[in-house]
Amino acid sequence: MLQNRVDPQGNIIKTPARGAWMGNRGLIHNDKQEIVRSYKLIPWITCLLQFKGWHREVMTPNRYTELFFLDEATAFSAGHRPCKECRRKDHLRFKKFWIKGNPEYGFNEKTLIGIIDAIIHAERITADKSKVTYEESLSKLPDGTFVLYEEKPYLLKGDKLYLWTPAGYEEGIDFPAVNKLAVLTPRSIVNTFSAGYIPQMAI
Repeated sequence: MLQNRVDPQGNIIKTPARGAWMGNRGLIHNDKQEIVRSYKLIPWITCLLQFKGWHREVMTPNRYTELFFLDEATAFSAGHRPCKECRRKDHLRFKKFWIKGNPEYGFNEKTLIGIIDAIIHAERITADKSKVTYEESLSKLPDGTFVLYEEKPYLLKGDKLYLWTPAGYEEGIDFPAVNKLAVLTPRSIVNTFSAGYIPQMAI
């Protein structure tokens, strides 16, 4: 079993459960198929499992490391965004709503995606490789956002929270009686959801 599945906190874990999306952060494994770093590149992307009939062995030496996600909401929570090559329509839709949801940057359709990637990178991981979070009221968060509740990742959808597991979500619970919770999904991506991008959720 390889260590190549990503959880909502951005951790790369081992699990027999398969993912619905693939992605990468560059070459982060060694020739023994072991993860040796959390990322190599600033762009963290989410890709289709199949594209143009391409086939490759997972964790081929000296090639990028294939990572897998339960759903798109999980990938976004970890800090990944749609690939420009295999998911061009989703990529353009994401960029459009990211710009709409984050007007304070003054970006437009000509803004390079690398500039947005740098902002997302600062929102997802600290210099010591820990997950960046911020506090917010559940009533102000859009569907598809992940929060930490009782130190576990929950997906917000409708008026329920769903506990994430590698194999899927558990039954939803009502919002807890708390003022605010730590948000796992990077802030600008949460704003992207609020602006109209609806991530795929395995619920």
